[in-house]
Amino acid sequence: MDALLVLFAAITLGGFVFLPWMRRRRAAQQAREGLVVASNPMAGYGFVPLDELDVRLPGPDEELEHALAEMRRTHDWRPAAELLKSTGDNWELRWQRVQTLAGAAAFELAQESAEQGGPDGGRTTHGADGGHRTGGIWLRTWRNEAPKDPGGAQTHAQFLVVQALRAPDSQDFRMILEEARTVCQEAALLAPGSPIPYITELAVARGLGDRKADYEALWSKVVQRAPHHMGAHLAALPYWSEKWHGSRQEAEAFAERAAAAAPAKSLLPALPLFAVYEHLPEANMVRSLYQSAVVERAIEAAHFALREAPEDHPVAPHVRHLLVWFLVRAERYAEAMEQLRLVDGHVGAVPWSYGRSPAAEYAAYRAQAVAGWEQLGGTSAGFPPPGQ
Repeated sequence: MDALLVLFAAITLGGFVFLPWMRRRRAAQQAREGLVVASNPMAGYGFVPLDELDVRLPGPDEELEHALAEMRRTHDWRPAAELLKSTGDNWELRWQRVQTLAGAAAFELAQESAEQGGPDGGRTTHGADGGHRTGGIWLRTWRNEAPKDPGGAQTHAQFLVVQALRAPDSQDFRMILEEARTVCQEAALLAPGSPIPYITELAVARGLGDRKADYEALWSKVVQRAPHHMGAHLAALPYWSEKWHGSRQEAEAFAERAAAAAPAKSLLPALPLFAVYEHLPEANMVRSLYQSAVVERAIEAAHFALREAPEDHPVAPHVRHLLVWFLVRAERYAEAMEQLRLVDGHVGAVPWSYGRSPAAEYAAYRAQAVAGWEQLGGTSAGFPPPGQ
């Protein structure tokens, strides 16, 4: 079950970025080193104990959590359909919710396979009818009973992306992504004004190695519908990184252009922090690296974006989690504690979701932040309760 929880943490983001194996290994080692301290909920600060951290989401979403609970209990797709219907054209929130619903379907399929001793570890399989299994029971039923529901098509497309990116070396990798592209196109026809199918297709294009000209054409369809969508930019950034089809210079240029063109109250000024993270050297334990001008500028830009954007921006928790990571590395513990206060309890975000044990790795950094805070004279007395 622990392995499945880790899987769910990794897939809730839809796989919009992947780090090299060495970085995951190093993070896991750091988590183990801090696990003894991290397991202590640090009574007095109000932080959530390690074994109660929620790996599914980056931040709270009560409506989504209620829908997930209902679907888990009843295997009924209607709570998901109603949730996305009520979300409407709040594209940032819809992006977040579609990813999480798709992740839930993949998690249930993996759990089902594990319980039955399936050899595929929960990857897409063929049923008796020769067709692909499409995830949890509720997602399969949703697609069968409401094939014209755009929410169901969007969730199905994202589910297929999750399945493919979980096993990039699989012989079915390209086949599943091609199927995902077909479902993306179907979803786009069902909701012509929605950017969500095209955002999902960004991952498809990255996995299939689309030419840059074709990728830019796809990106233009996103921009036409949601030019300043933070989630879309996070989804597009990896393509331009040196780990995929670009370079550090191209990724940084993409992030800087988006930040420079950001309207008021946008999170896009925080995008360069993600570009920096994508291109950190493997040997990145030197403190001076995190106190360099490049990193400091990216941190300050992220702080600025969070101050300007609405407090309930659906993608703000993603920015805060990455800030915690950088701030602890830079030994800026007071600032890290402020971010922890606002995100504690949920850990389904970069960078924790890259590791083998997201909750443990988050808790290890949290413990480092508390220890550093107290070394500087801070105490739990008067520390504002998390989430307030």
